[in-house]
Amino acid sequence: MNSQKPIINKREKMRNPIHKRLENLESWQHLTFMACLCERMAPNFALFCQMTEQDQAEKTYHNILNLVWEFLTVKGAKINFENQLEKLEEIIPDVNDYGFFGVVPALDACEALGELLHAIIAGETLEKAIQISQISLGTVCSLLETQEDRDLSETELKSREEIEEELDLQWQIYRLLKDCEKRDVDLILSLRNEIKQEGISNIGIKIEQ
Repeated sequence: MNSQKPIINKREKMRNPIHKRLENLESWQHLTFMACLCERMAPNFALFCQMTEQDQAEKTYHNILNLVWEFLTVKGAKINFENQLEKLEEIIPDVNDYGFFGVVPALDACEALGELLHAIIAGETLEKAIQISQISLGTVCSLLETQEDRDLSETELKSREEIEEELDLQWQIYRLLKDCEKRDVDLILSLRNEIKQEGISNIGIKIEQ
């Protein structure tokens, strides 16, 4: 499939009511929400790397994401996230270099992880949580519109099972986080492990470990 069509910004096509609710969360909860969505998008980037024989890029992505989880769960962890952002920027694919759809979800996965790193560095966690929520939803929209080879309205998108599943998952993560009054390392680790063990991305990609 030609990769150019879906790159038009799909993220503004759908209103997501979770964004207003995210205002109720603390910074650590925003970061955990973002990390969960990035972990779920990771198979999209992994598949792209396998298809294009970029093993080191796949390792770099996972290493950076693992450091985020360490930051969230290990008290006093000292990590240079500016340095990690530089490493991420080196592996972001250029959509113009590839003629297949897989580059789009791979780029989205990198952009989401970049926003997460910026959130940690600058402390703007609410804004970035909303952006990553939209990025993940936008990946699903792009896949559906590429499969149909046409633009879909918000009403059409909302009726799709894939969109419902994405929204449901974001709400599920939010609900688990909002019930915690203080940082719960066990909850953070359980969310991470559940997403990693399921191993299925927001667009149904599964990578065998």
